[in-house]
Amino acid sequence: MHTLYDSESFVVVHMLPSLALESLMPLADTAPPAPTLQRHGFEIVDKRSGKEVYLDGSWAELFQRHIAAWQLNTPTQEEVEDTLEQYAELAQNTISVH
Repeated sequence: MHTLYDSESFVVVHMLPSLALESLMPLADTAPPAPTLQRHGFEIVDKRSGKEVYLDGSWAELFQRHIAAWQLNTPTQEEVEDTLEQYAELAQNTISVH
């Protein structure tokens, strides 16, 4: 899990597949088996509404294209926030702290 963006309005986290995570943080022998994530995805949290959306599959691929374009042509914060706001419209899950 890598935080890609954090502002007053949004947080974007890249969730890596379990195999990629294992190479970063090997589990202890005594740890119970962790749930597995089969493919990467992105979690976008709208701090203003307290909701989040998880993008995987074709949605994640589309968002990955936005990130690649941003790496080529550095956007303004307003441009990034406008794009994230469009994705945040998909958010249905309320954030809860456990």
